[in-house]
Amino acid sequence: MTELQTRGLRLEAPQAGAASRRGGAGPSDHKAVTVDGVTLMVPVHTHGAFDSPFVAGTPDAQGRATLRHGTIPIAQLSFPKAPRFYGRQTADGIPYQQIATLHGTDVLATTVLQTCIRYESRRKACRFCAIGQSLAAGRTIAHKTPTQLAEVAKAAVELDGVRHMVMTTGTPPTRDRGAQVLCDSAAAVKATVDLPIQAQCEPPDTDAWFQRLKDAGVDTLGMHIEVVGEDLRQQILPGKAEVPMARYWEAFEAAVAVFGRGQVSTYLLAGLGDSAQTLLATSERLLALGVYPFVVPFVPISGTPLEDHAPPGADFMRSVLEPLGAMVRQAGLRAADIKAGCGKCAACSTLSVFEDAAAPLAEAA
Repeated sequence: MTELQTRGLRLEAPQAGAASRRGGAGPSDHKAVTVDGVTLMVPVHTHGAFDSPFVAGTPDAQGRATLRHGTIPIAQLSFPKAPRFYGRQTADGIPYQQIATLHGTDVLATTVLQTCIRYESRRKACRFCAIGQSLAAGRTIAHKTPTQLAEVAKAAVELDGVRHMVMTTGTPPTRDRGAQVLCDSAAAVKATVDLPIQAQCEPPDTDAWFQRLKDAGVDTLGMHIEVVGEDLRQQILPGKAEVPMARYWEAFEAAVAVFGRGQVSTYLLAGLGDSAQTLLATSERLLALGVYPFVVPFVPISGTPLEDHAPPGADFMRSVLEPLGAMVRQAGLRAADIKAGCGKCAACSTLSVFEDAAAPLAEAA
């Protein structure tokens, strides 16, 4: 499964299951598939996916398809069905799908602000980011209001059994770096439907925002490092690098004090230049603070400056995820215990599989 997620997948029936996603805030250019009971977000629109040795056959009436490596059948897979809430629209005619989308099988995800002060400057934009693509293509709207988000969340729970929600945001030109708009959005959703929520933003200017987010109804918080090495940060995410790593470490400690161990997480993108040793050492420090290190393979997105950057190989991912799975389990911060969000969904990385694989060793010790 690790190789499938790094190499991507060719589809004989592109319209099968829930619609794939192009552009926007990640996971972009992906499609959800379930293999051996594990749901993954797998690249299907990237350059690498077009040449992938993995092919999904046309699904049968039950939605099952054969996964082949070249011409050799290797597994059965299925595609999560298109959610019913996609067929609805607001009173002013906005399709629900433009307000929030289904990730994996049971996660509602939205980018509250589809604009970002980093993205608007070519000099400061993260080199892998495609947040503006879906907006430019008319597949979403710039600002999802609290009322809209609450309406869609209620429908997604009632019609499709959604179990938790992710709210991310582009960074606005305010010192809170999106925390206020996330507070407003979470409060509206929680007043309408009982749904665990993860909020994601850059570290705000003051730690007081963490309690405000929790009081508004946010259950878990994501603050994403993505790239660790300082030279790489300046090269790949020059705008975000203006927030020093020292602020991230302070913010992690303060956020864990509010949300609890295992309920604060960060993305680490493997394959952009940080070594396996750097990723593991950073993860060890995060785990000591009580932060879940969600290590995911970098996937190049068409139309971005890094669209031709090769994703990491499966061997490299295993060299990180196998020891990390044991480290996560030993720290008691497993994906299954997260209340909401990307780490709980786990579809963008096979880390949770390695956590489970590490169980016999950990229990024996």
